[in-house]
Amino acid sequence: MLIGVILCFILGYVLIVFEHPLKLDKTVPALLMAALCWALVSLGHLPVLDHHFHDIPADADYYEWLSPILLHHIGKTAEILVFLIGAMTIVELVDLHKGFAVITNRITTTSKKKMLFLICILGFFLSATLDNLASTIVLVSLLRRLVPDKTERLWFVSLGVIAANAGGAWSPIGDVTTTMLWIQNKVSTLGLITNLVIPSIVCITVPAIVASFLPQFQGNITPPEDRNLDKDLQEEKLLSSRIMLMVGIGALVFVPVFKSATHLPPYVGMMLGLGVVWLVSEYIHPEEDFDEERKHLYSAHTALSRIEMSSILFFLGILMAVASLESLGVLLKLAKFLEASIPNQDIVIILIGVFSAIIDNVPLVAGTMGMYTEPTDHRLWHFIAYSAGTGGSMLIIGSAAGVAAMGMERIDFIWYLKKIGWLAAIGFLAGAVTFIGLHSLIH
Repeated sequence: MLIGVILCFILGYVLIVFEHPLKLDKTVPALLMAALCWALVSLGHLPVLDHHFHDIPADADYYEWLSPILLHHIGKTAEILVFLIGAMTIVELVDLHKGFAVITNRITTTSKKKMLFLICILGFFLSATLDNLASTIVLVSLLRRLVPDKTERLWFVSLGVIAANAGGAWSPIGDVTTTMLWIQNKVSTLGLITNLVIPSIVCITVPAIVASFLPQFQGNITPPEDRNLDKDLQEEKLLSSRIMLMVGIGALVFVPVFKSATHLPPYVGMMLGLGVVWLVSEYIHPEEDFDEERKHLYSAHTALSRIEMSSILFFLGILMAVASLESLGVLLKLAKFLEASIPNQDIVIILIGVFSAIIDNVPLVAGTMGMYTEPTDHRLWHFIAYSAGTGGSMLIIGSAAGVAAMGMERIDFIWYLKKIGWLAAIGFLAGAVTFIGLHSLIH
């Protein structure tokens, strides 16, 4: 039956990887995989480990032993999901009030080279503050206004994806994988920032500098014929735009501070932040002629309806499926096998980064959390956060940011692989070498 669980997981994984050719939402195999893996565990009475890696006692009732283990894993998964739902709702509320236009409408340059660096800087820091998915959506929306030619625009969007993934790697709220590691106390906010901010900067700086010498980033952008800057700036001037932007970003940045001060799990701080942003949105007046009939357009209920619940359910399925392998001790055995086969741990983690471009980085990181038992802020966790967060940039399907850009701009997989993949690869490797070098110097 153990073989059945592993085969079920592998089959589900394959279906997730080939989501686009099969035209099957990856949430479907994720949910099926999770339920079937645990069903096989239960039906086969397979020996499971608790969260302290203790075996089932000889005199214990099997189902009385299994239920608390399952409850432990669903609790840990729920922490991540509640956190993500809160963060997504805050971002959507800010967007409803056109808060991001306060930032994006300030960019007026027509120089391709300047635009490249502005997009990379904006994507890098927006991702660290929001998350890589939200920042990519903001960047694509901005570039659609500034770069009318789609052939030109795809290059800027693609470099924006690399910037968003690099920015998300050093922030506990910048990427799902770093959030997972942070919530599970594998990394701390300060440890993540101090160890990864420089490698992450290198990860985007190297490809941005190299790209600036390419023919595609020479000369000026042809502005859209119908672009009216005064009109664009008027679009931001909802009465609530600036306030909602400040309150929303303030709430997200406050979450790590709240965790450090109270030692409560991050999702509690996110609940507090969402409550404050929601409260402000209830009483603020976005328009001068604002009335009750238009209130629903800017409400939290509308923001909640815009959240991608399929993504939340995908995380639920994949995390619970990985939990079944962790409980069976499969991941622990895999870690020992890798250590025996590849003595250099850095190579293993770099390979995890490469695999994250092919396979979703969420299950990869979830798997590593079950494979290794190193303490909080161990070098291993920081390197995993970097590799899984930035390695996905090498393929357009390798990250949430890439998938969002692919969907919004219809970016061709092969085009990205040929034109952008090598830029992302040199950035990823440069950042990895920087991380290894800095750690050697410091320690």
